[in-house]
Amino acid sequence: MVPTGIGAAIGGYAGDAIPVARTLSVVCDRIITHPNVLNGAQLYWPIPNTWYVEGYGLDQFAAGRWGLRPVHQNRIGVVLDQAIEPDLHLRHLQAIDAARATLGVSITDVCITDTPLGVTLKTADSGATWGTLDHPDSLLRAVEHLITDRNASAIAVVARFPDDLDSDALQAYRQGQGVDALAGAEAVISHLVVQQFQIPCAHAPALSPLPLDPHLNPRAAAEELGYTFLPSVLVGLSQAPQFISDSGQPTDLWQDQVDAVVVPASACGSGAILSLNPTQAHIITVAENTTTMNATTQSLGIDSIPVQSYAAAVGVLAALKAGVDEKTLRPAIPPLVPHNLL
Repeated sequence: MVPTGIGAAIGGYAGDAIPVARTLSVVCDRIITHPNVLNGAQLYWPIPNTWYVEGYGLDQFAAGRWGLRPVHQNRIGVVLDQAIEPDLHLRHLQAIDAARATLGVSITDVCITDTPLGVTLKTADSGATWGTLDHPDSLLRAVEHLITDRNASAIAVVARFPDDLDSDALQAYRQGQGVDALAGAEAVISHLVVQQFQIPCAHAPALSPLPLDPHLNPRAAAEELGYTFLPSVLVGLSQAPQFISDSGQPTDLWQDQVDAVVVPASACGSGAILSLNPTQAHIITVAENTTTMNATTQSLGIDSIPVQSYAAAVGVLAALKAGVDEKTLRPAIPPLVPHNLL
């Protein structure tokens, strides 16, 4: 897990955590992660044993309220914000058609909201980003129509985001620094849909193209390859697992089957981590994936396995899978000291 909108050194940009997910997938039977890790705007990398699970749904899964059921293919309904201008609207329709014709993604229908959604971007004192919608009811009506009348089993939302971003913050982000100004608001949108309808959902912002920057940081480059961020969202949703409330199939996955969680060391305050802490899951914290947060396992009283890098996390996961105590991989193993039973 790499929470969105908190300036993560790895996972704070479009798709820059995909190499980590690809590597972890080699030593794991199943990876559950969220769109922030796998979305790379126009770039993506399907990983067969990796499940694409929206953040609110991930929290419900970690709390044991919802399970996850694999699918062969979802029928995706797309919601387009009425505020999207005609040219940008057409770009997104062409991206949808390209995903259908080139990748075989199943799109049931496209629905335009009955009023502009009115996205407003916010920044918290911590530096994390979030946002609001002026008309969440319009979004929910569009989603309900796609589910009820068009038989959609997953939802992609494209909302028109403001172009008047803080110029200094935007420039810093394009240079590989700071926090993604859009990410927190995107999470608010997808959380709303998943909470209301218990269905896979992810969001792609609609924005005017930025001027070319010859000094663009490689981690920001995926977002500037085209006119839309939609392709990776459609690919992720195409086989996202469905949320279930009662187990009925042997392939269903539940909280008590999670063996390990890998998370930035300073971002351990999420509902998912707090829910998984009392379970059998090993919580592995990665120090070098810094964020704007300061929610450490030490401050929260959570037992964890601290590592410096994702490369070291891979080693810990391999040891856990082999049934090896990860402490025995270190040069100094403290002796056990017997104690008297009082």
